[in-house]
Parts: sequence; C-alpha cells; structure tokens
Amino acid sequence: MSPGRQHSAGARELCVVAIGGGTGLSTLLKGLKKYVAAAPGTSVPPGSPHKVFSSAAGTAMISELSGVVTVSDDGGSSGRLRKEFNMLPPGDVRNCIVALSEDSALLSKLFQHRFEKGTGLEGHSFGNLFLAALTSITDDFSEAVRLSSEILATRGHIYAATTADIELEALMQDGTRVRGETKITASKGHIKELFLVPPDPDPLPQTLDAIARADLITIGPGSLFTSLIPNLLVRGIPQAIRESSAVKVYVCNLMTQANESLGRTAADHIRALNDHARCQLFDYALVNRTSLSADLKAKYALEGASQIVADLDAIEAMGVCPVLGDYLYEDNVARHNTHRVAEDLLDLAIAAPVSARGREVEQ
Repeated sequence: MSPGRQHSAGARELCVVAIGGGTGLSTLLKGLKKYVAAAPGTSVPPGSPHKVFSSAAGTAMISELSGVVTVSDDGGSSGRLRKEFNMLPPGDVRNCIVALSEDSALLSKLFQHRFEKGTGLEGHSFGNLFLAALTSITDDFSEAVRLSSEILATRGHIYAATTADIELEALMQDGTRVRGETKITASKGHIKELFLVPPDPDPLPQTLDAIARADLITIGPGSLFTSLIPNLLVRGIPQAIRESSAVKVYVCNLMTQANESLGRTAADHIRALNDHARCQLFDYALVNRTSLSADLKAKYALEGASQIVADLDAIEAMGVCPVLGDYLYEDNVARHNTHRVAEDLLDLAIAAPVSARGREVEQ
C-alpha cells in the first residue's frame, strides 16, 4: 500500500474515530494525524503541513479525527488526582492530546514533563496538573480537554468515553472478583468478564455524534480488558458502532499481556470484544505478520509474554476479514509501526463504497 503524498487532484474526505486507551490509542493517533486536512470543523492550525493519502484504491484526507478514550485509570498520577480532586483520570487523555499536537511544539513537551521531586509534585506530569486546574476552573472535564486541545493546536478532538466516575470490576475464571484497574492489572488470575461500576454510564453526546458521522472506526491496539473493553460497556457506544455505515477495523495487539490476554489468540481478542459489546463489531482486523527478533523474544519470554497467534481461519469464521501487514517496530519493546497501520487503515476506508457522507474536496 502506497504512502501518502501531496496530491493536486480531488481527494475523498474521511471522518475517522479511533477508540481505545493507554499508549495504544496515542500511538495510532500519531500515525493518523499527518493526513488530517485543514478543513472547517478541525483544530488544525492554518498552514500546517499535511499529506494526502494515495493508494491504488484512490486518494483521501482526514477531515475530522476523533479519539475516544477510556477513563478508568486509578493508579499513578491520574489515580492520585482522581481521588484528591474528584475528577476523571487525565493521563490517557493527556497522552492523546500530545499525540495530536505538533511534535516540535514546546507545549507538547511541557505537557509530558513529569516532576521527579517535590512534596506533592513528585510523580505528577505537568499535563495532568494542567487538566486538573482547567477542570477546577470550568467545572467540566470535557471543556478542560477541549481547551487544552486548542492550546496545543491539536489535529483532532479527544473525547472521554463517559464523564461518569466509573471503576472496573473483573470476574475471574476461578469465580473471584477484583475491583479497580490497578488491582486487575496486578492480578495473577485469568479474566473471564469485565464490568463497569456503576453499570451503563452515559456517553458523551459528542462521542455518539462522531461515531454517527464516521467513515472509519478503529478499536485498538491496547490492553484488551483495561483499555478497549471499558469503552464498549458505556451505554450506547456498541449500538452506535453497530448502526454506523463506517468501515470498522480491529487493530490487533502484537504481544500477549499478563492476565489480560495470556493464551488468547487474535480471534479470541475479537470474540471478547464482541461478547462484551453484545454484537458483531468488525469488518476487518489488522494482524501483524512480522516475527520478533530472537533477543526481544527472549526478553518477553522472561515476563511470560509472547507474540499473539494469528489464527486467520478462526477470524474469517467470525465474519471478519484479516489484513496481514508488517506492523512490528522493534525498539527496546515491541511497538506498532504507526505509519504502516495508518496507511492500511485509510486504504481500507477508501476501498469501501463511498457512503452518503463521502464527498470530494479540492486541494
């Protein structure tokens, strides 16, 4: 699939909604933001460079990019602010705001700055404190996120999946229950089912509106039970995804994760997402085909982790079309090659029939 490039002809505009949490969502948004056009309704600074995506299927730009973020974190700086100020945890939201900002901007570096000492400050990031201050001033977390996005001149919108004060509760295979994201992550048991406490929180209207307008909806990558599934337990979100005419894609994780996905194949991940959503979600699944190096494989083996098995026949049997790609980028850890993932997602979107919302935009 061809990389995006400047193009003088008309290109299809796409509304894209990326759903997730943790580092997975912010990583994906970094790849998508380069194709966001300076169109009405976006927060792209005038004159900012962008690319038109081009492949054999056609050309496209992103006219609207929205990230929907889970807000169940109860550990670290986010957990402390959540308890002390009775606010939503800002950490994942902050990472997504920074991911959509201009990389060279000093403010984006400032938002990620973490204090290493200082009574009461140690461990906090400046961005988390900034969101806490804006939430206190506006008495509205969503407005604080919007204002922060404007200040960092982001190339899109970030929405919390819900503004309700929620906790995660996991039913384990042995019948026990574990409450709280931090405790669930630390648990040694195998998770059977996830719940929100209280159940069925209301979504942000902006989230449902973005899903309704979408031409492409993605879920993942990210921790299966603590980053992805919580979004699908918010009232109305699974139904909105199911009813959308958008192309719907699961971006499969690269590695298994202790207690969340040990022993789970790619198809098992999709099945767990569908089971919690109570509906069939996906048209496609992006699955990595690149093998991990021997050194990194050994490093992960010490943690009991391994590459996720790509059981393509099982994926197809669920009515999902697997798309194989070289999505692995090796650093000190296994990461997604965000640019290749973004390119293949856009290629799937423009290869699909143009919906009633699809339109041509002249450069």
